[in-house]
Amino acid sequence: MKVLLVGGGGREHALAWKIVQSPLLTQLWCAPGNPGIAEFAGCVAIGAEDIPGLVGFARENGVELVVAGPEAPLTLGLADACAEAGIPCFGPSAAAAMLEGSKAFTKEVLDAAGAPTAAWRRFDDPVAARDYVRVRGAPIVVKADGLAAGKGVVVAATLEEAEAAIADIMESRVHGAAGASVVIEECMMGEEASFFALCDGVRAVPMAAAQDHKRVGDGDTGPNTGGMGAYSPPPAFTDAMRDEVMTRVVEPVLAEMARRGSPFRGVLFVGLMLTATGPRVIEFNVRFGDPECQALMMRLKSDLLPALLASARGDLSGVELEWSADPSLVVVVAARGYPGAVTKGEPIGGLEKAAAIPGVRVFHAGTAQGADGAVVASGGRVLGIGATAPDLRTAREAAYAAVDALDWPGGFCRRDIAHRAL
Repeated sequence: MKVLLVGGGGREHALAWKIVQSPLLTQLWCAPGNPGIAEFAGCVAIGAEDIPGLVGFARENGVELVVAGPEAPLTLGLADACAEAGIPCFGPSAAAAMLEGSKAFTKEVLDAAGAPTAAWRRFDDPVAARDYVRVRGAPIVVKADGLAAGKGVVVAATLEEAEAAIADIMESRVHGAAGASVVIEECMMGEEASFFALCDGVRAVPMAAAQDHKRVGDGDTGPNTGGMGAYSPPPAFTDAMRDEVMTRVVEPVLAEMARRGSPFRGVLFVGLMLTATGPRVIEFNVRFGDPECQALMMRLKSDLLPALLASARGDLSGVELEWSADPSLVVVVAARGYPGAVTKGEPIGGLEKAAAIPGVRVFHAGTAQGADGAVVASGGRVLGIGATAPDLRTAREAAYAAVDALDWPGGFCRRDIAHRAL
């Protein structure tokens, strides 16, 4: 089977690494890819948001499955364009991708499906939004309604922080058009967890859960990021919770999306708060999380490719996934300054030494090939250092040993990944 994987980050590196293990695969391309993916896939210079370019390449090369990594091409209609060309695509239509493209849309669907979530209001006017938070009080959550690369959420501990967030998002437009409106929610308390389910429009197959670390600093301090590390499985997310989330969230939401004429195919990422009264939905994403995807792929024992194809074709009947009991952990190594402005182009040494540590896998997230052939930093989150072991503490020790083997003074990481579990 010929496959085109779309994207060029750590999530796509993890997916590519898993896809090439399938005996069904005959050829894998990745657009645009990265130096890590290039070790086992053909990287093509087509941007992830160039929908005509991607579909054109797929048609010209006999691609039998397109796998969408990031959310942007899905919200721009990649799956729709593939369907018109007669090519199966793993990922939802643009209409179904609104589950990530608009937080207000997600809230409306959750309410209609009767799924547990936080109380909320949507605002187009910053004055009205500020008036609302003054009435509600703090702590309170302010979210840019649109896509903001995982950075459009502020958990405000004080009214001053909430009002500043409204000004930044709606007036200064720090997240661009995504901040034309905001969703303001009650602040739920508990541990967060990320749960994933494969969907075919009607049915859903549970995958596994992970716990991400959104804050940039140790002890969950500093601004939110796209994710500074993850581990799987989180002890707080029990099998009973998985069954509850499937019954009370995933299945009713699939039914509601089908009722609206936008059946959801692909992977549904359910962001959860594990509260004292049970799991409640924070948000949906319509693709694998990053770095959670890296942690999940390291634990997945089943062949991923036929499951992706079954989802894309709309028939997951008979699909079951097997997971290793060994936990996995991923430490993100980011460029200094992240999640703000970062320095790009710095060479990264020690990659082979890090990868040689038993149980370790190095995923490239924001890297490029320098003029001299060396791997250089090209983004904010640059590497995902993953490890598996019979227990979480040993996995963490291996991952941090690999981080310390790197020769990159411009990089930094959190040193407390999985602190809640350990």
